[in-house]
Order: sequence, then C-alpha cells, then structure tokens
Amino acid sequence: MFFLFRFLATGESLTSLHYQFRLGISTVSGIIKDTCHALWEQLHEEFIPLPNRQQWIEISKKFVEVCQFPNCLGAVDGKHIRIIKPQGTGSEFFNYKKYFSIILMAIADAQYRFVAIDVGAYGRSNDSMVFKNSDMGRRVYNRQFDFPPPQPLPGTDAPPMPFVLVGDEAFQMCGNLIKPYSSRGLNQSKRIFNYRLTRARRMVECTFGILVAKWRIFTKPIQLKIETVDEVVKACVVLHNYLLIKEPLNFQDIPEDSQLASLENFGMRTNVAVSRMRDSFAEYFSSNAGRVTWQDQMI
Repeated sequence: MFFLFRFLATGESLTSLHYQFRLGISTVSGIIKDTCHALWEQLHEEFIPLPNRQQWIEISKKFVEVCQFPNCLGAVDGKHIRIIKPQGTGSEFFNYKKYFSIILMAIADAQYRFVAIDVGAYGRSNDSMVFKNSDMGRRVYNRQFDFPPPQPLPGTDAPPMPFVLVGDEAFQMCGNLIKPYSSRGLNQSKRIFNYRLTRARRMVECTFGILVAKWRIFTKPIQLKIETVDEVVKACVVLHNYLLIKEPLNFQDIPEDSQLASLENFGMRTNVAVSRMRDSFAEYFSSNAGRVTWQDQMI
C-alpha cells in the first residue's frame, strides 16, 4: 500500500518506481491498477454512496450554513485530468486548453466531499455534454435521484421551491439544476443572484483544488493506460472522501439569514418554468429575508 500512496502523493514516474522497488515497469503499472480498483470497490459504498433523501437534506443544510444558499444539494463541475496522449486516439482526448486529458465530472457538497462522480470522458467533450451523458447527469435530468420534495425557503410557508444543483454557464438548466444569468444586461437582483450562486458553486472548485493538493499525481501528465488512469482517479476520489470524513475541515462562523418575502408558485417543468424558478431565487436573495449583509459590496 505504501508503494501506491507514494505514487499518488508524489506523482513519481513509473521509471522512478521501477528503480526504487526493483520491479518491472509493466509490473508497477499492474500493481497500481489492481490496487486502485480494489480501493474503489472496497470503499466507495461507504465513503461515496448514492445519497438517500435524508442525506440530501443534510447536504442542503450545510449549504445554508456555509454558503447561505437554501435548497442547494450540491455544486457540479468538471476537471480535466492531464494525460500522455494514448496511441492511436487522434484528437479524441485533446481539449480546448491544448493538452490531452480525460474528464472528472463531479457533484460536491459544502464540506468539500464528492457526492457523485463520472470519470473517463474524452477531453475534447464539453462539460454540459459529459454531464448529460453520465449516469449522474441522466439521474438529474430524468429526476431519478431521491431528491427531497420542494419545500419553502427559510422564513416562508409557501410556495415550495425545488432542491437544486448549481453549475456554471456551460450546463443546461432543468428543474433541479440552475446556473448564473448571462452577463449581459444584468440588473441588481440578477447580479446578486450570480454572486450568491458563485459562492455555492465554488465548493466544487475548492474540492478539486484539495484533491490536487493532496494527490500530486494530478499536477503532471499521467503516463498510464486510459483504463488505469480511470482507476487512479476513482481511488483518489474515494481516499479524498475517506480522509475528510475521518478528519473534517474546520469552517468559519457563518452569519444567519433574516426573514423571507413570499415567492411566486410554478408547476410546469418547461424552460420557461425553470427560468421563473431561477427568478424566484434571485428575488429571494434580494429580499429582506434572503439577503446577506455583505452582498451589495461584493458585486
């Protein structure tokens, strides 16, 4: 196990490990793949399980505490994992940042833990399509996650608002996923909404940052077969959650929200209805109930 942790934590080359441990390079690669696969199989059901309704509710409570964003179940984004170009793959893995990669797509909570992941999409794909084609994306768009039913935002008794994931401009909105307004022609309410959403969405970016800081294998191109890279990424993700669950990070005190104004009801799940839902969140964040004291100075 020390052999694997050294590889993940330092990003040493296979050649370096070959000389240090007196093992053939193909043997080193095989040990890495098999051990990473075993770690994922043994740990993922405990440390990155498919959340049930009560667990989603606990996640949403933490988003209120840390980010002051109610009814939020997670932040979604993708990260490019740099790799050495696989032979015979053409430009499939060549991304817009001009290097070869696979994509780690993830939903993160407000404690910098991974809630769900998808690994292995071609680097040339965009985040929105990767998310749509992933198992977790299909669960979101087809409403197959055990999300809690809509409930009123803090300080109001009606109407109920759905629980949502937050993403950036690349994602397509639906009844359980919202993104910022376009930067053109924003009024004060929409600018505040974008700021508040960005505060929640940064949780997934910070999660990726912690992952890379802990496992230095991600700081340089990974020179392994694609299927082995997938196993390495999944092992690092489950170890990331394992460490944070065993030793949680400390959070600063968060100011409390005040009272809430009434919100408009909506029932249809069309694009218009989703836009109205986002508008309702924007109105809430600018109301006496939903605003935080510092938001006007941050936009």
